[in-house]
Parts: sequence; C-alpha cells; structure tokens
Amino acid sequence: MKARFETLEDLPGQRQVTWRRSGGWIALAALLGIAWPPLIITFFVWPPQTWLDGLSTDWRILVLAVGIFAVPLCLWLLNQERIRTGRPATRLGIVWRFMFYGGLLAAALQGFNALVLSGIGAARSADIGQAMGYAETALLIFGVGGVPLAILVGISYALWAGLCAAFLAFMPRPAPVRDRLGLSGRDTF
Repeated sequence: MKARFETLEDLPGQRQVTWRRSGGWIALAALLGIAWPPLIITFFVWPPQTWLDGLSTDWRILVLAVGIFAVPLCLWLLNQERIRTGRPATRLGIVWRFMFYGGLLAAALQGFNALVLSGIGAARSADIGQAMGYAETALLIFGVGGVPLAILVGISYALWAGLCAAFLAFMPRPAPVRDRLGLSGRDTF
C-alpha cells in the first residue's frame, strides 16, 4: 500500500470498476447487502416480541422489509445510471451513492411514519384539542426525535449494502489496450 498520495488516483477506492459478467455475483451482493449483520445478530440475541402486529411491529422487521426492496432497487438504479452516464466508475462512488440514497430514504420513510402516526392518533381523538395534542406529540417524537436516528440507521445499513455491491457486483476494469494493428478502426484508449 502506498504511503504517499500524490494524485487522486492514489487514494483508496479510486480504481475504475465494471460490472461482473455473472449475474450470480450481483444476486449475492444483493442478498448479503440485505443481511446487515447488526440487524441479523439482534434477531438471535433479542427475538422480536411482535412480528406483524400493526403499529406495534418490531422496528427491525420493518427495516429488513425496507432493505429487501431498497437494495435490489439501488443496484438497478446504479445500472441505469451507468448505462446513461458511465458513472459511478469507482468503488468509492458506488458506496457513496448507496449511503446518500439510503440516508434520504430513511429520512423520507421516518417523516412519512411520523405523519401517518399523527394522522391515526388525531383520527382516534375525541375532540380537536386532543387531536392537535396527539399530532404535536407524534410529530415531535417520531419526526424531530426519530428522523436523525433513522438517518443514522439508514446510512449504516446503506454503507454495508454499498460495500457488498462495490466488492461483489463489480470487478476492476481491465487496462485499456491500444489497437496496434488498426483492425478495430478505433483506439480503446
């Protein structure tokens, strides 16, 4: 490993990458990305008391359900972006996109959760004062207090999924080869 960094290419994660040719690696990256180790370990250490009980569902089950949809969707979006623009071209870019979109998704889902819970509580209230009080409390607890925690969990989950994608679904791009005989009509430089 280099001790001195003189150009941007010397920094870790800056080597050009391309998709692996086998779809099995991409599926493995998606499966391992979904199986975030802290989430899976806590299922065994502290089993959920409520699996599917409406508003009382264990939060880890909800996070895992979001991950089942979000990780393959992010891989698909990455593929679409690479087809359209050729970016991200490095492992660092892949991980960065996972973390950025994971944090945004976590914030959006937690904000939606706060709005739904405040609406449900307001609908069950006896009068307008009680409805406003419940909505305020739900928005403060789940919105103001819950969004930073949700973003932290979302970015951590996305970091794991991004690392799985960057190292399993992608391989280093082969070095460019100059067409010395002129058979292809263009240089692949």
